[in-house]
Amino acid sequence: MNIRIRNFKTDDFEDVLCIESESFAEHNPFAYMHFYEMHGDMFLVAEYLDFVVGFIVGYRLNESEGRVFSLAVSEEFQGRGIGRMLLDALFKVFYSNLLKYATLEVRASNIKARSLYHKMGFIPCWIEKEYYSDGEDGIIMKMKLSSYKFQNLDLFAKKIESISIRDTESFNEYD
Repeated sequence: MNIRIRNFKTDDFEDVLCIESESFAEHNPFAYMHFYEMHGDMFLVAEYLDFVVGFIVGYRLNESEGRVFSLAVSEEFQGRGIGRMLLDALFKVFYSNLLKYATLEVRASNIKARSLYHKMGFIPCWIEKEYYSDGEDGIIMKMKLSSYKFQNLDLFAKKIESISIRDTESFNEYD
């Protein structure tokens, strides 16, 4: 299966909303356009045969952290590594913006997502009691980007003019 990860375009809005509504009980369509306008380089989609089959939205939380706002993959494409590909692509954007950490929040009951995040290197930091409107707790997770094993980092580093391959290795010095 040939999946392509690319930046979100406004033409993708309907597809993103469709995936979002099938994936989440709570959703806010206006939030996605806001994130696109404010953080367009951190809004990515997964495309298969010209169809959007997944998306990820992130933003800069502060000087050292990037936040994963939303990640969803169409039901029929789940379990094929697309979520991992989207996370990897967003981590590269975070990394190129010199961010040291990635954070996210996940429903306590979402075992599948929690498992993926754990495999990607996230660790649970704390629980937000009754985070969701239905009363469910949210788990805040965090990972150190310097400890993440990027896919094709050498190719990626060559594309970033402001960071040499030697400089990317120095990220291991951050705590």
